[in-house]
Amino acid sequence: MPQIFDRSSNALARMSLVLTGLIVIALGVTLDQLQRSPWVTRQGQRAEQPVPFSHKHHVQGLGLQCQYCHTTVEKSSYAGIPPTRTCMNCHAQIWTNAQLLEPVRQSWATGQSIPWIKVHDLPDFVYFNHSIHVNKGIGCETCHGRVDEMPLMYAQNTLQMEWCLDCHRNPAKNLRPTSQIYNMAWKSPTEDQPVWCAATDAKTGVPTAQSVDCVTRDPGSAGASPEMALLQTAATPANASAPAGDVAPAAVPAVLHYRKFTSQDQLGHFLLDHYKIRNSRDLMSCEVCHR
Repeated sequence: MPQIFDRSSNALARMSLVLTGLIVIALGVTLDQLQRSPWVTRQGQRAEQPVPFSHKHHVQGLGLQCQYCHTTVEKSSYAGIPPTRTCMNCHAQIWTNAQLLEPVRQSWATGQSIPWIKVHDLPDFVYFNHSIHVNKGIGCETCHGRVDEMPLMYAQNTLQMEWCLDCHRNPAKNLRPTSQIYNMAWKSPTEDQPVWCAATDAKTGVPTAQSVDCVTRDPGSAGASPEMALLQTAATPANASAPAGDVAPAAVPAVLHYRKFTSQDQLGHFLLDHYKIRNSRDLMSCEVCHR
């Protein structure tokens, strides 16, 4: 076929195949990066809300607890958006004529909900339960970031499947005592700032995470907290000199044995065991997350 094709045709054919392959690879990489970008995940983007509600002002400035507005976070799959009544508990008394709060007053007068825009909006096929995460030692800050420092709310993390799987493959790195769930400034234990934890017997009908007690001061030191003094007092029978038969077995609490942790890995694996959290090998069904 030399009369039709030039000698360079073979080289051009090879180059075109290589170029096509490079274009396909480049397109795949571009699409992969695009679906992880804030343009798709809305990570870091501040939605324009009907009322510019400031978490920083209400949480850090006024000291409101998360549960005051998000009342169902510990017992429901949804954290819950507070009703207008929650806002009016305060704003019926203060800032009563502020133009900024006109949508709140209008909602209260008409009974129509404020059309808030969801910042953390998962796809409909994803099942996420707030209560199980909160009751198993995952703090608000782990997923939502330092909400107490956000004048306007935004998504700190991507909330994509790979982000969820990264935690579920090694949940120990994110676990904390349940008493610190709402502490936005919680820091993992270190050599300079250790944490002491003790486990008690799990009770029926009570989340397993509540069977673990953790403190940030040495429970054996003279400067232990008043709560620790009460725990140590409760662990001693009221009448130590009385015969054992005079004290009902159920009336004598077991003495707590505290362990010292100086790293998140140590603490995380201790909590992982006592919180009864299933590891990735136990989660074999897709229906755990997808319904």
